[in-house]
This record gives sequence, structure tokens and C-alpha cells, in this order.
Amino acid sequence: MPKRIMPREFPGQRQDPPGFEHKMRPEPEIIRPNYRGSEKLAGKVALVTGGDSGIGRAVAVHFAREGADLAIIYLKVEQKDADRTKALVEKEGRTCLLVPGDIRDRSFCASAIKKTLEEFGRLNILVNNAAEQHPVADIRELDLDIMERTFQTNIFAMFYLSKEALKHMKEGDCIINSTSVTNYRGSPELLDYSSTKGAITAFTRSLGKNLAKDGIRVNGVAPGPIWTPLIPSTFKREKVKEFGRNTPMGRAGQPSEVAPAYVFLASDDASYITGQIIHPNGGEVVNA
Repeated sequence: MPKRIMPREFPGQRQDPPGFEHKMRPEPEIIRPNYRGSEKLAGKVALVTGGDSGIGRAVAVHFAREGADLAIIYLKVEQKDADRTKALVEKEGRTCLLVPGDIRDRSFCASAIKKTLEEFGRLNILVNNAAEQHPVADIRELDLDIMERTFQTNIFAMFYLSKEALKHMKEGDCIINSTSVTNYRGSPELLDYSSTKGAITAFTRSLGKNLAKDGIRVNGVAPGPIWTPLIPSTFKREKVKEFGRNTPMGRAGQPSEVAPAYVFLASDDASYITGQIIHPNGGEVVNA
């Protein structure tokens, strides 16, 4: 097999939020060509928020290759990307339920869980992954309405979905939350985003302890700079061009390099792990 060459620089590009994977150049690598599934998640059903693109899409495809059926949540405007994810999951021989909607809405979160149960009859894995960010140079420029929206999407929705999902989850099931390296090192341009990620880490650790007695594990993944639609839709062209260059590895990561961490945490390989965070971040050492 030819050696994979990961980009160290990207063409300057800009999209309007929320960003679309099919418009990215180059498009992210979702799953490496030689990734071999081993039925680690056979018979499982997973619900992934933000499953239309980026890390969420990669998680969905990896889970499918490991034998799981999927439900993915996404915004209606992201339908084209969601359809592509569905096709990729079905190519793996699994079923993919599309659930468009806004996770800031409590009633939608409840209906998404209900639709998943109606389709599959169970829910074993909840991946709280969807997020948004809105860079500003100075807190004086921060739009507080947007700040509230960021918290609603990034952390409030995790409470909405987890609370509803846990009515139906049993011993051996799990929740996996996407946090970020920005939680650990801070980000001067992402004040509200990094704050939500700190909340997600605390939520993960606390809920892990809360549910340990029930045999339901809760863990998180804290990616570093990963090439997803969030990047060209929120950063300026010049920053996109050099995205990830300041990591020890000297490049951004690909969703294909993050999703296996979710597979591990969702599988029985992680049966004695809860309340923990994995750090696929290109070598940056942070306080775990």
C-alpha cells in the first residue's frame, strides 16, 4: 500500500458557517484505506451528533465498519453532506438513520432519541460531537447572543440528549463526548468555545462517576487541530492555510486519525475506563 502523505498546508479558502465537507479542498480523509474492522461494535446502535461531516462522519463510518448501525443528527442545511455519510455507512453494510434538526431545541433532542429507538429498538452508544465556534479577537467584541448560542449547542445539548438517552441505556452502554485541546491550553480567540469545552470535560468526568454504579461508561476525546468544515467556515484564509502547523508534528490531523479513539472508547476494550479523555492532538502535551 502506498504511504499516506498528510497535508502540511492547505489552500486558502473560506466558507460561510456551518461549513460543508463537499466544498473543502482537499476533502478530509474519513477513514484510512487499510483500516480493518473486527466487529468491535457488532450489534450496537449509535447516535452521533454532527454526523454529517468531519469527525462525526468519520466516527459514523468507523462505527459502521466495526458492525454498528447509525443514527446521525445534523442541520437541515447540511443535507448533502449527511446524504454522503449515509451512503458511506450503507457501503459498509449497515443502516444509517438521518435525523435533521437543531440540538439547541430540547423537544428535538427528545424526538431524535425516540426516532432512533423506533428505527432500531435500542440505543447503545451516544456520541455528543456537534459544536460551533465564532472567533473574536477581544472579549469586548464578543456578541453575547452568539455566546449563549455556542453554549446551547456545545454543552446544553449534551445534557438534553444524555438525559433522554439514559432512559433507555443499560449496563455496558456508553456516552462519548467531544471536547477540545482548547479546554486545556486556552484560546484567546475562542473564549466561549474553549469555555464550553472546559464544561464538557467536567461534565464527562462528573457523569462518568455518576453512572459508574450503573455500568454505563462516559468518556471524551479532546482533538487538537483537525481538518473539518469548522475550519474554513470560521477562520480567515491565511489562518486556514497554516492550520495545524504549530503542533509538534507540524501539521493538522485528519478525522481518520481521531475516529479510532471513539471506536476504542465505545468498545469492550475500554470496559474499565470511565471519566477519561483521550488526546489526539499532534503531540501537544496537556494536563489530562
